[in-house]
Amino acid sequence: MSGAREPSAIVVGAGPAGLAVAACLKQQGLSCTILEQAGAVGWSWRNHYERLHLHTDKAHSELPGLPFPKTYPRYPSRRQVLEYLEAYARHHDLQPRLGQRVLGARLEGEGWEVRTADSLLHAGSLIVAGGYNNRPNLPTWPGQEGFRGRILHSSEYRSGADFHGQRVLVVGLGNSGGEIAIDLWEQGARTTSLAVRSPVNVIPKEVFGVPFLTVAISQRRLPPPLADALNAPLTRALVGNLEPYGLRRPPQGPVTQIHRLGRVPFIDTGTIKLIKQGQVKVFPGIQRFVEDGVVFTDGRREAFDAVVLATGFRPAVGEWLHDAGVALDQDGAPAASGRESARPGLYFCGYYVSPTGMLREIALEAQAIAKAVAERQKAVVPA
Repeated sequence: MSGAREPSAIVVGAGPAGLAVAACLKQQGLSCTILEQAGAVGWSWRNHYERLHLHTDKAHSELPGLPFPKTYPRYPSRRQVLEYLEAYARHHDLQPRLGQRVLGARLEGEGWEVRTADSLLHAGSLIVAGGYNNRPNLPTWPGQEGFRGRILHSSEYRSGADFHGQRVLVVGLGNSGGEIAIDLWEQGARTTSLAVRSPVNVIPKEVFGVPFLTVAISQRRLPPPLADALNAPLTRALVGNLEPYGLRRPPQGPVTQIHRLGRVPFIDTGTIKLIKQGQVKVFPGIQRFVEDGVVFTDGRREAFDAVVLATGFRPAVGEWLHDAGVALDQDGAPAASGRESARPGLYFCGYYVSPTGMLREIALEAQAIAKAVAERQKAVVPA
């Protein structure tokens, strides 16, 4: 080790959460080293499908210290979000160490030791901000190996233009699955279908021209069941009864679902209209694959040329965070986000599924974490 002064914190990840935390640490007068395994900031945004737009409005999605440009639309595109993240790093003079994959991290004395392929670093605090989009969740089904078509995860999907004239099935109706279905239809897929196994809470992106997120923020202090009860009549009026189209509604409302299950509802950006028009067909879950397609759990058989798995991701933190202990839950996800974890000096940012939007929550968490790190440093190293 050289005689260089140790940073106050090591931040893992240079996406929205990592950049926001680093900027807030800097505002607190603290130094940090940002480690990013990819070759640029905002890597996941570089690799999302081309049609992607924020599902939350820009006014509630900006990171601390820099608003989105006024020229951007209410819901910025993937490219615009990426440009914003690049501008954010420049604005705050953040210089991540790129191509640095973390291989291990452990508690060492009063701080943390972090190991990459070519370096060993120490800092008083470790902030994990790599996000959930690390490892694709890849379910399997009987007969899948014999399917003659293409099976890909949504992380590999770029544009519906690649599937022009094809019969495509999208598995899963989360926000990615719904938008990919629109993209396939717009780009001329021969048929576009959705396989939806579980009940789905559907909420409109806007309520009479007002972003639904604004409504959610105004109700954030209400008990989740009460917020759901207040919103239910309006949601039913705007979305309608979707059971005739193959979409069941879960017993709990969208806000309760977030708090109990950590799962966001489906924010409709136009998919429901296509379903009602018959442009996008809804099937239940997959029972098995056959050579030319899929057999569904209700016995129906349909031919497909390609299947897109919009089945989400799983965190990979536990693969290298060896001293996590109870800081991770049984699924390997952080047990707490936005505050000090059960391990001293260990923080997670961007892992709380919030009813008021992920980017808004990241901004709040980043500021709280930076303050906590500053207080911890004062306690460990008295002035």
